[in-house]
Amino acid sequence: MDNSGPPRGIINCISGGYAEGGETSLARKRSYRAMLAIEGTIPITKHNTAEPEITFGQDDLTSAGPNLDDPVVISIQTGELLVRKVLLNPGSSADVLFYSTFVKMQLSEKAMQPSSGELVGFSGERVPIKGHIWLKTTMGDPPLAKTIDIQYLIVDCPSPYNIILGRPTLNKFRAVVSTLHLCVKFQVQNNKIATVHSDHQQARLCYNASLKKTNIQPRSNQWTKMIHTATEVLTLSELDSREDFQERPQPIDELQKIPLTTKAEQFTYIG
Repeated sequence: MDNSGPPRGIINCISGGYAEGGETSLARKRSYRAMLAIEGTIPITKHNTAEPEITFGQDDLTSAGPNLDDPVVISIQTGELLVRKVLLNPGSSADVLFYSTFVKMQLSEKAMQPSSGELVGFSGERVPIKGHIWLKTTMGDPPLAKTIDIQYLIVDCPSPYNIILGRPTLNKFRAVVSTLHLCVKFQVQNNKIATVHSDHQQARLCYNASLKKTNIQPRSNQWTKMIHTATEVLTLSELDSREDFQERPQPIDELQKIPLTTKAEQFTYIG
């Protein structure tokens, strides 16, 4: 698979997945009515917890240049692999693993569990869900790191990012993203706060790549969808994996093997 060319599209705002209450309209309505019933009977009270406060200040600004409203793009560890170009997107109700990344990670197709339904983009465009997979995901650097099992939805469409972490994962990590400071903070063990800064160079490259125009024409066995964002309209082509992945591709520089000595060390930092 040739990854030298620019991507043909990007999904910036995503709805759907397990966070929406179900795969059918009836299931989502049932979930919504249950939420209203609970909120109408249980008074809202403030919980007295010992969790430390998460704040952002001037010390969190690490870039000497202008912010330029870049996305927050970090690296995470999934299993034994370090995956770069991971977008933190609180506007997404799903955690997305792109199929091209799934292949580069050399994961077995048998590990992918069947899923139905679609992800819905900014203006109603739909992308079918290919399946889902559970992966241990580590955010941060030891000793300020946390590892959680994350259920990723797998979709087969081009993107400048390898993974999109949406609200389900951010809430599990109890993470707070600051687009102003271009970093994310979350609590780890011993009530300490971990900070992960955005990779400014990768963020800018991914954003610029999503805006590039290409002259690639879809083949007869491809179908085309329009992916709309707040500022542009881009074309997505879903590729036939049987043609594009006849040879097993090797991980490129966005994926790095993490040397591990023992299984116990692999998941030491679980908050």
